[in-house]
Amino acid sequence: MNTSIKPIERPAGLADRVYHQLRDNIGSHQIRPGERLQEVSLAAQLGVSRTPVREALARLESEGMIAVEGRGFIVPELTDLDIEEIYQLRFLLEPAAARIAVTEVTSPTDLASMSLAIDDAVAAEKNGDFRAFLEANSRFHHSWRTLVPNRRMSKLLDQYVGHVRFLRVLTLGDPAARKAALTGMKAIHAAFRKRDAEAAATAMHKHLEVARLYLVKAIEQIEKDKAAETALPPPAVEAPATKRSAKS
Repeated sequence: MNTSIKPIERPAGLADRVYHQLRDNIGSHQIRPGERLQEVSLAAQLGVSRTPVREALARLESEGMIAVEGRGFIVPELTDLDIEEIYQLRFLLEPAAARIAVTEVTSPTDLASMSLAIDDAVAAEKNGDFRAFLEANSRFHHSWRTLVPNRRMSKLLDQYVGHVRFLRVLTLGDPAARKAALTGMKAIHAAFRKRDAEAAATAMHKHLEVARLYLVKAIEQIEKDKAAETALPPPAVEAPATKRSAKS
């Protein structure tokens, strides 16, 4: 049983809250690839009935976050094709969304959440705090997405945010990747402050290109580590000591 999942309260829209919590757990690697998700055990861990869990799992499965396996679900490993498709969507949607979102900025107050996330990311990077940086990075991207007035575009962006958080966990453990991400965040923030739509779209596109490069690098390193592990010879087994004969 996964002990990292905490029970939640029982307000209206419980299935939606279960969905968001499970999606966040998957995105942050608290629920890892290859891990099985069973309706009964999840309901017990979350302190809810099976119905909202069933609805949440069906929603996650429809979005590709989990896959059916036997009588339950499993968190699948993202393939090269999955990553390629996610970044195709990101390159299409996020620069366009940033361009539109900038037009909604009317005062510095609209950028308060984004500014605070930048400050927190700077502090986290200075302290070498990966988890705090990851959280600040997620808040930064959420803050500009809330400015997007197109509801359908916002919904599309939200559908793959769990996958994106999952990918960030793979990359942002690298200090160089964090520095590159922070540079991109600052460039996007500067464009929003100037209310320059084209600069925001350009900065977002460049930010995504850099993120993808570090992701490829991280995945290549993971594959090298796996290959090295399989190439290691099995540990030597020491032969049992033979008993000396009474005559010796």
